[in-house]
Amino acid sequence: MTAQPVHFDGPGGQNPRRVPPMPERTPQALRLAIQEHAPHLLPDFESHWRRAIADAFNLTPVPAFMRLWWTQYAIARDPCLHAHLHDLEARAAKSEDPQESGALLAEYSRLRRAAAEVEPGE
Repeated sequence: MTAQPVHFDGPGGQNPRRVPPMPERTPQALRLAIQEHAPHLLPDFESHWRRAIADAFNLTPVPAFMRLWWTQYAIARDPCLHAHLHDLEARAAKSEDPQESGALLAEYSRLRRAAAEVEPGE
């Protein structure tokens, strides 16, 4: 995980910033990436792993676990994206206009889906 993708914010794609690349799509690689780049997520990640997966004889929950934490890490590794999502959520909660709050939540959902689809190395 040495290469770091460049993301651009602001008008016209200004203000380059570096975010850590996504790890390989395995629980161990994801855990190591969280430990290195988003350690505040690690206690919840490990607690969820122990509760949902560690003692299971059925691995059916693993894909759902990975999708949830893949998305969480994809957002947490990018402070600008994390802040933007938080802002969208807060503005939607405060809005008294149903159309405005719906549009804000639709954008929030779109960005979370895009984060879930980020590939390893991106």
